[in-house]
Amino acid sequence: MAVKLELYRVFKEVADTGNISAAAKNLYISQSAVSQSIKQLETALQARLFARSPRGVALTSEGQMLYQYVRSALGLLATGEDKLTQAQQLLLGSLVIGASDTVTSWYLAPFLERFHREHPGIHLRIVSGRGAKVLSMLKSGAVDIAFASATADSSLESWKCFATHSIFVAGSRYPCDFDQVYSREAIAAFPLIMLERKASSRVFLEQEFLRHGVTLNPEIELSSRNLLVSLASIGLGVAAVTEEFVRDALDSGAVRKLHTDFEIPARSVDMCTLKGVTPTAAASAFMDMIHKSK
Repeated sequence: MAVKLELYRVFKEVADTGNISAAAKNLYISQSAVSQSIKQLETALQARLFARSPRGVALTSEGQMLYQYVRSALGLLATGEDKLTQAQQLLLGSLVIGASDTVTSWYLAPFLERFHREHPGIHLRIVSGRGAKVLSMLKSGAVDIAFASATADSSLESWKCFATHSIFVAGSRYPCDFDQVYSREAIAAFPLIMLERKASSRVFLEQEFLRHGVTLNPEIELSSRNLLVSLASIGLGVAAVTEEFVRDALDSGAVRKLHTDFEIPARSVDMCTLKGVTPTAAASAFMDMIHKSK
């Protein structure tokens, strides 16, 4: 039988004070309202909860048994409300972010450091994975925010964070002419070093070449972006890389960019959340930090 929570609140106050008048004063209601609430609860439960005397009221054995559970339940509710308030004030809680290692190190690290400094009570967890993986985790509720390349998925809200550009690089001593302007066919003829097939950037690049009738058949396929640069720098081939992520290697001369007579369309890395789902206070605060940085 469902009983209104407020009746239990009145019951606990009367039990704690042992007096109808005192309970009414503490609850800011009339004595008759307190008496009526106790009567309703006893009727609903079909049990006598209080023994009345000129000195006040005392719990019966049945009332004493019920009181233990009511006190615990109301205590848990109060704790839950307090924890919720603390979470809303960013005093505690958690934030789970899905992103690739590269995006985390290249883009998110400063925001994570600042967020942790400003909200030390929020437990930060980073789930590493390629775009398809972290977006799938976002849809399943495993992460609060995902950072991945732009998607047309109607179930997601997305905001552009930064653009990325695909280029081809080789080690500075690789036997090619760095002054030459290469066509798609000429690029495809090199021994290519590319990310594994499931990488979204690899799929995008292959599709762009296929649109112009050129197929890419890499000799080396890797799961690590860092290895692309490492193997290219020692002369094992021409690597397809994201320019923004290899800027240090380009600046140091570890690899050099090949000039082409074509450009690969830019892609964006977006901040994504589930459409129609209200972000937690922690997620909202982190998203605001990203938005304000633009």
